[in-house]
Amino acid sequence: MRIVITGGFGFLGRQVAAALLRRRTFRGTPIDRLVLADRFVPSEPEAATDPLVEIVQGDLTDRLTELFAEPVDVLIHLASAVSAECEADFDLGMSANVDTTRALLEAARAQSVAGGPTPLVVFSSSVAVYGSDPALPLPPVVSESTLPTPRSSYGTQKLVCEQLVAEYTRRGFVDGRVARLMTVSVRPGRPNAAASGFLSGIVREPLAGLPANCPVRPDLRVALASPRRTVEGILRVAEVERGDGPGRLDGALPVNLPALTVSVAEMLATLRKVAGDAVADLVTIAPDADVEAIVGSWPAAFDNARAAALGLGPDPDFASVVRDYLDDHADAVTAGALLAAGAAGPAPID
Repeated sequence: MRIVITGGFGFLGRQVAAALLRRRTFRGTPIDRLVLADRFVPSEPEAATDPLVEIVQGDLTDRLTELFAEPVDVLIHLASAVSAECEADFDLGMSANVDTTRALLEAARAQSVAGGPTPLVVFSSSVAVYGSDPALPLPPVVSESTLPTPRSSYGTQKLVCEQLVAEYTRRGFVDGRVARLMTVSVRPGRPNAAASGFLSGIVREPLAGLPANCPVRPDLRVALASPRRTVEGILRVAEVERGDGPGRLDGALPVNLPALTVSVAEMLATLRKVAGDAVADLVTIAPDADVEAIVGSWPAAFDNARAAALGLGPDPDFASVVRDYLDDHADAVTAGALLAAGAAGPAPID
């Protein structure tokens, strides 16, 4: 079993890889090789010490021959340019998201039509495929049957890729699965260029004793998922068997990963309750019309029935999300915040 993860050293890539390395199996079959592909690789990546891991560095379209030099059984495609940078640079988004995804699908197709194994391809899509168009506003609760009408370049690019995965699956070139990710919060590490990045920053930075800016109105409602639930969802969509009935995946239709609906005001109130006034007071509300236009176009409430049929559920509340972050990243939190929260030590993501 040879598994390739693109964006293998991004936040989610590292988390998915770590979960697979703990298991050492995929669908009960031992993993022989886990290939982590990324443009940027840390100087001393922790995963490199594991004998199962192989690292491929560089632009994906330049490394396809290397990635497919041996049969690829599973391809988990997480590499992507993010929302705000796609809006700022159209060509970058089209190249990094659409062109690269098609190139990967073509390489997977070439493997299968040449008589090799048909790769299982997991594509990480986004809630950004939805948008409220004035001519066709979103319903109060969104499901997979809701027509996607993206209002950003990033959402449009993700939707194009979803359709490519569905078509390559229909033709039998790949076994494609699409997981639509909610905004992941709280992400550790440095801020990225995602328009939704503040939904981590307004928690992560204050917990580290740093000021944070909230660029949207506090009553804005958003759909979130913790890193733990997101990784769980990606792997469940990857491993589930096809077929009809509960616990099986029907067709190549996308799965909206479960969403916790919460307002930004509720997030900030939870931060105050969990970590105290000194931490919460580090957040300043300073609306940015461009950010709110993107994030505000995304739906906030989801029907989680399709994910629930696969055994997946949303985070119970935002307090649990914050406490997960405190437990998993205690080294990035001030002693005062940990003391106020009564946080425990790190816990693994399964």
